[in-house]
Amino acid sequence: MIINSNIIERVLNQAVQIQQIPATTFHEDRRARFILNNFLDLGAKDAHMDDRGNVYLQIKGQAKRSPLVISAHLDTVFPPATDLTLRRTPEKIYGAGIGDNSLGLAGLCGVYWVFDQNDGNLSKKPGLEGDIWLVANVGEEGLGNLNGMKAVVDRFGSKPLAYIVLEGMALGQIYHRGLGVRRYRISVHTKGGHSWVDYGNPSAIHALADLVVKFNAISMPVEPRTTLNVGMISGGTSVNTIAAEASCEVDLRSESSQELNLLSDRFLKLVEEVNQNSKQALKVSAEVIGERPAGEIPENHPLVKLAADSYAANGITAKLNIGSTDANEPLSRGLPSICVGLTTGGGAHSTEEYIDTKPVSMGLGILVDLIQAIYR
Repeated sequence: MIINSNIIERVLNQAVQIQQIPATTFHEDRRARFILNNFLDLGAKDAHMDDRGNVYLQIKGQAKRSPLVISAHLDTVFPPATDLTLRRTPEKIYGAGIGDNSLGLAGLCGVYWVFDQNDGNLSKKPGLEGDIWLVANVGEEGLGNLNGMKAVVDRFGSKPLAYIVLEGMALGQIYHRGLGVRRYRISVHTKGGHSWVDYGNPSAIHALADLVVKFNAISMPVEPRTTLNVGMISGGTSVNTIAAEASCEVDLRSESSQELNLLSDRFLKLVEEVNQNSKQALKVSAEVIGERPAGEIPENHPLVKLAADSYAANGITAKLNIGSTDANEPLSRGLPSICVGLTTGGGAHSTEEYIDTKPVSMGLGILVDLIQAIYR
């Protein structure tokens, strides 16, 4: 579908406004309130927020078919003090979080502007046989653990025809497989002491460093792709103190739930071996701090085929992919879901993140085509 250029400009301006509101995971309230107020200003009287901080808006259809849920996450990876200065050229917009996921959220408004029947110009509006629920959800990034999306799926369950997850910069991709993720915090505790006087006492930092080396030596399969990453390390008191505590956060991923479980077992075995060999001089603990369940629908699933056809009708050969997105949650429950994007871009999760503005028209048009195809 060709989207009115005025709507595209409104979507881009909306993305810019959203990007200027910090929304670190667990601190999305200001951005959620902005989205809610924006929906209410559009005349959506039933727009509301749940107790998790998710924002909902219903576009009412003809009630002949089940509803469709379209979601985009509110949170970003950036801490509150991040410089959110924007830079705009004729073809790009640069700024931390502009694509992930300010544009995705603005896309929800774009869907509303395309399908809303309240402007009196019904002859130019595509009809809907069922309701569309637009949802701006919390907790997708980092340790958010998909908590927002869990509440969304708890609410709607198997009633929707599909769950469509919007990301800003995944145009051309169809994520129909959810990548399994498990995250741990490894903590080491010792007596510590003075670096000279108590030399010989075990150091939590030294022990943790040895353990990280062992983590890195774990052999992992190339197929199915499986990874381990130590993303954060902290600990110690001063340069001349034997560290009494140290910790790290570890991210385990695999395309296979079975391989993820095997990796977790090997990982935890290394932790337990340290405890067994330390003779109580130090203690190591492993705490699960995040888990994203795996799941998928097959390549020949009707939802995947409709999405691929919508891309093809616009001259794009879609790439079927696996990823860690909000779609993991419904996929893990056996519910039809995909994640798609609105444009191209780069620098995700960096302050040099950018989106390409020209493809947004195509991206939103493909999304609208997909919605109509689902209800056809």
